[in-house]
Amino acid sequence: MIVNGVLGDHGATILAARGDLALSSDIQSDCAGLGHLMQAALAAAPDLRAARDCTRGGLASALNEMAAEAGVSVEIEESLLPLRAEVVGTCEILGLDPLYLANEGRLVLFCPADQAEAALAAMRARPEGAGSCIIGTVGHATPGRVTLRTAFGGSRIVDMLVGEQLPRIC
Repeated sequence: MIVNGVLGDHGATILAARGDLALSSDIQSDCAGLGHLMQAALAAAPDLRAARDCTRGGLASALNEMAAEAGVSVEIEESLLPLRAEVVGTCEILGLDPLYLANEGRLVLFCPADQAEAALAAMRARPEGAGSCIIGTVGHATPGRVTLRTAFGGSRIVDMLVGEQLPRIC
């Protein structure tokens, strides 16, 4: 399972821009077109299984949709998640989970393990994929379930976002 860069920047940017929250940050939205990145990933990993953008509901919702549709289990490694300290801090202050923050230029894709390094290299060669990294694995333990392996060695279920974490303003 690969993402093409840091997560949650767009959602955190929107949060910081809201006048009533009085947050200041240098975080910029991650808006980007993803067509050329997908072309590069597909050329490098022709057996790529699935891809989805992480816009509505963030990474967590995208992974839950993919796991449910494909009948697979997904395990994310917390230590591998590309999150800026500013995004994590903003979420902590507001009681939000950065896995559910909107992204406008991020995607997650599933590819066979033997093609992952080639996909990473191709993605990292593109500006919109420079921060691409592997964040977890796909299996068959509990079909449709997404779990997060925590930094402490525990595990928690990552459910589908119910409702709106933030009102839609963009």
